[in-house]
Amino acid sequence: MLSNGEIESLLVPIEPDQLQPASIDLRLGDYAYPVDTSFLPGRGVRVLEKMKQLDADFDKFKIDIRTGAVLERGRVYVVPCWKASVLKSDVAAFANPKSSTGRLDILTRLIADQATHFDEVEDGYAGQLYIEIAPRSFSVVVKTRHALEPTALSPPHGPDAAADFFFRMAAVARRRSHRRYARAARVDWQAGMLPFTVDLEGNGGLIGWRAKQNTRRIDLERRDYDPLDFWEPMQFHKEASLTLVPDEFYILMTKEAIAVPPQYAAEMVPYDTRAGEFRVHYAGFFDPGFGWAAEDGKAGSSRGVLEVRSHEVPFLLEHGQIVGWLRYERMAEMPQNPLRAGGSNPTIRGRA
Repeated sequence: MLSNGEIESLLVPIEPDQLQPASIDLRLGDYAYPVDTSFLPGRGVRVLEKMKQLDADFDKFKIDIRTGAVLERGRVYVVPCWKASVLKSDVAAFANPKSSTGRLDILTRLIADQATHFDEVEDGYAGQLYIEIAPRSFSVVVKTRHALEPTALSPPHGPDAAADFFFRMAAVARRRSHRRYARAARVDWQAGMLPFTVDLEGNGGLIGWRAKQNTRRIDLERRDYDPLDFWEPMQFHKEASLTLVPDEFYILMTKEAIAVPPQYAAEMVPYDTRAGEFRVHYAGFFDPGFGWAAEDGKAGSSRGVLEVRSHEVPFLLEHGQIVGWLRYERMAEMPQNPLRAGGSNPTIRGRA
């Protein structure tokens, strides 16, 4: 699509390391604008126009992030993407946070000019894109050209119901049989979706992590931090359950191994309040080939990472409980470089 001019960048070319099998990484521009509230511009209004309506002096307080700057926990920022974009008339796009962003409890959402929804870019769009950034658990250091949000492209056809075959054969490799799961799976296969559950046994050991309060800031370029400075490990103890406390942030794991055949991508469906008063994902996009063993064409052993928050009240989460659903879409053609089972480990992510 890039070589055919179906996607264009108005300022500088999109670089090869921004390309994933079914998505493009969006990078931050030079400045971050602190705002008092999250917002959508609405029809006929550009993002910068809306920001000026909310604060006539907003431009005076922009933060230069070209050499790195701190975005404080509990604040909301709007950052123009490094490049403006053009989409052809029959291609739309949607955005999800990167796995590393979601695991640090950073709420990021894409905003387009005249948008009435977050994380969506209408077909034929030409203009600047913006990323709303709201650190929840940790203050973070960001820098120009950091990639926080990948964008996936969607042709005019919708989800492919024929993915039912892959659901049944190998889309999720069950670790154990479970009648409740099997009943739900049969229903959701008919709807073109596949449920997944949470692992709170951990083979009698580690079941997850809970974010610590009042830690030091995290530089997104560094990879040498001690996890125990920021996270409390949680071990299995007597009962395979966990009470989610409001305003606490948890990292858990799916009970199932998840796989996406190379000719498909998978997306987490939006949060459904019927599952309980909690959110278990920041965004939900799996590139083609995730968890797929290319040598035998079967599901591998990659499990999904769950980013979990309760809402206003405590909520009891139990082992094997269904916490989300995956929906598969057929790619326009087989990707040249799909993910491999032993390679990248994306987070199951999603928005409330």
